[in-house]
Amino acid sequence: MRRPLRSVVLAVAGTAALGTGAVLPVMTAHGATPACTVEYSVTSQWDAGFQGAVKVTNNASAMSSWSLIFDFANGQKVTQGWNAKWSQSATTVTAANETWNGTLGTGASVSAGFIASKSGTNAVPTTFRLNGTTCNVDTEPTPTPTPTPTTPPGPGDTPPALHVSGNRLVDADGATRRLLGVNRSGGEFMCVQGRGIWDGPVDDAAVAAIADWSANTVRIPLNEECWLGLSNIQAAYGGANYVNAVKDLVARVEAHGMTPVVELHWTYGQYAGNSAGCSDVHASCQKPMPDMQYTPSFWTSVANTFKNDAAVVFDLFNEPYPDRATSTTTQAWQCWRDGGTCPGIGYEVAGMQDLVDSIRSTGARNVILAGGIAYSNDLAQWLTYKPTDPTGNLAAAWHVYNFNSCANTSCWNSTLAPVAAQVPLVAGEIGENTCSHSFVDQVMQWFDERGLSYLGWTWNTWDCSSGPSLISDYDGTPTAYGTGLRDHLRALDG
Repeated sequence: MRRPLRSVVLAVAGTAALGTGAVLPVMTAHGATPACTVEYSVTSQWDAGFQGAVKVTNNASAMSSWSLIFDFANGQKVTQGWNAKWSQSATTVTAANETWNGTLGTGASVSAGFIASKSGTNAVPTTFRLNGTTCNVDTEPTPTPTPTPTTPPGPGDTPPALHVSGNRLVDADGATRRLLGVNRSGGEFMCVQGRGIWDGPVDDAAVAAIADWSANTVRIPLNEECWLGLSNIQAAYGGANYVNAVKDLVARVEAHGMTPVVELHWTYGQYAGNSAGCSDVHASCQKPMPDMQYTPSFWTSVANTFKNDAAVVFDLFNEPYPDRATSTTTQAWQCWRDGGTCPGIGYEVAGMQDLVDSIRSTGARNVILAGGIAYSNDLAQWLTYKPTDPTGNLAAAWHVYNFNSCANTSCWNSTLAPVAAQVPLVAGEIGENTCSHSFVDQVMQWFDERGLSYLGWTWNTWDCSSGPSLISDYDGTPTAYGTGLRDHLRALDG
C-alpha cells in the first residue's frame, strides 16, 4: 500500500574468568521457570581475546532446530567456534545448531564454545534469545482466556522455521503453514520523516493485541535509508538504532508465536515519471523499482542479521510498478527481474534476481517473497520471469484492494491460480477503502479454498478510507473493516 505522506531483563551472567582464575557466580532468575535458560562463561582470556562458552537449556516444547542470539557491548568479535554454527553481524552474535545437535527436547541442554577477539573491556552479554524467545526471564502467567472461539498465539510459542516444498510453505516437520495476519506499518515512513521509528506502540502489549486476533504473521515494512543509516536520516532514527528497533520488534513478534515478514517498502532513487509518489531522490515514497546503489546492500545486511532464524521471511520489495514507466509489459517484466537500465526510470535498477542473489550470497536460506508488477497486483508473467533461487525457497507475493485491476474471481482464476499451482502464494496486502469488509471477505474465501496465505493492511489507527486501517486503538479494537478480518481469523483458528 502507498501510505499517505504524513522491561528490565535478568540474564544468566554465567562465569567470567578473572586475572586470578576466580569466577563470578551464576545469577539466575527467581520465580516461575523461564522458557529457556542460558549460562554464559568466559573460560579463559588474554590481552587481545578470550574463550567463551554457552550452555542452553530448553524448558519449553521440544525443538527440532535452535538458534541462540546475543549482543556484545564492547566490540568483541567471534573468530571461530564449535558445537554450533557461529556467525556475527555488527554486534549481534548467532549460534545455530549443527545438523547433529538440532533436536532439543524439553529439559534438554546443549553446550557450544567460541574464541573471540577483544580490546579492553569484555562485558558479559545481558540478553539471550533462543528461537526468538528471551531466556532467563520468568514465564509470564497464563492470561485468563477471553470468550472468543479461538486460543491465539501467546508468549512462549515458537513460530515455525519455514521452507518451500512444492507450492506450499511448510515447517521443519513438513506440515503446511499458512501465513495469516496483518501488516504493521510505520517503519517505512516515520524515520525518513524525522518523526520516530514506529507509528504507535510496538511494545509487548501492542504485539499481544495482534496475536489476540488469532494472527500468526506480522509483516513489517522497512526503509532502506533508515536501516543503512544514511546521512539524511536523523541518527536517533537510523543505523544501529533503527536496526535494533527492528530486531526487537521481530523478537517480540516471535515471542508471541507469530511469523515476522520483514519487507522493503521505501527506497532511494529519483523518479518523476508516471504515477510518481514523490520527486525526492531519497526513500520518502514508493518508487517503481528498487535501486542498485543501496538496495542490494540493504538486503545483504538484513540477511546477515536474520539468516540464522528460519522463522523470518524476507519480502523483497513492496509494490513494483515498472509498467507505469515502460512502454510495454515485456519491458516491465524484464526490468522487474533483471534490473539495470530500465526505460523510463532514471536510476540504475536492482532487479529481483539481484536481490535474491544478495540474500543468498550471505548463506541465508530464509523464505523469500517476490511481488509482481502493477503494485504487486499483476502476476500474469511471474512464472515466466521467476528469479532463480539456488535454495528453492522462493514464493510469490500479491497485493489486492477493491480499487485494483485484478480484483475479481475471474482474474484470480486466470492469473493467480497457475502461480499458486507451482509456488506458494502469499497475499502480502489485502484491503478495501470502503470502511467495510465485503471485498476482503471475497478475497479470503478464494484464498481459503486453496489453502493460501493473506495479510490485512494495516494495524494502524488511520482513517480507514485513506489507510485502510484495521483498528481504532492499539489494544486491538477493530474498525468495521477490521472486524471482518479479526472474526475470520478467529473462526479459522477455532
